[in-house]
Amino acid sequence: MSIDYSKYPVPRMRHHTSPNYYLPHDRQQLGDADYPPLYTSLDWSQVFADGGAPELLDIGCGMGHFLLEYAQTCPRQNILGIEVRRAPVEWIDGVIKGEKIDNAAVVWYSVVNGIPFVASDSIERIFYFFPDPWFKKRHNKRRAFTAAFLDECARVLKPDGVLYLMTDVPDVDAYQRKILDAHPRFSYVECSDEQWELPVKTDQEILSINRGFGYTRLRCEVRKS
Repeated sequence: MSIDYSKYPVPRMRHHTSPNYYLPHDRQQLGDADYPPLYTSLDWSQVFADGGAPELLDIGCGMGHFLLEYAQTCPRQNILGIEVRRAPVEWIDGVIKGEKIDNAAVVWYSVVNGIPFVASDSIERIFYFFPDPWFKKRHNKRRAFTAAFLDECARVLKPDGVLYLMTDVPDVDAYQRKILDAHPRFSYVECSDEQWELPVKTDQEILSINRGFGYTRLRCEVRKS
């Protein structure tokens, strides 16, 4: 089912939000009212129509087009989007409710605080696509992709689960590979078009293809202990 996005006017919003949102709560400099909520647990019966927990995570889901299209393509799997900016979350939630996409949900949250509300060994796939690059070296600390982030991914993924990475910024790709290389739980391979089996493309991926921009896709698996 194709979504008629013209029914859902996109509010004016900044592409970037406060840099403090990209720092853990104990290091942020805003009042709590301005910082994404912290969750230790979520009642999935209030989130998904079937009352079940998510099986897929779209971290940094942006405006949610991949999230929404994937949910419709795979209606038997619950997919949860996590986004640090509040305005996109509210817009995506409006589309989900308007289109009655019962297996999709989105939460306003910063993953630099971990994802304790997701059960261990419960996720089949994690998508982490086209993150904010934070080019300046002094801003690298705002990148959510860290050893601690990979620890959480390894915890929540099922034994055969996969973390999918995609970026069009060579520096980000090199940065992520360096962290992956140092992590004891992950191995990864770079994927060609034929090896990338996902049924849906992101907006940025489509843009890159249409304009001939380069981008990199990594398929990361948890090593068996």
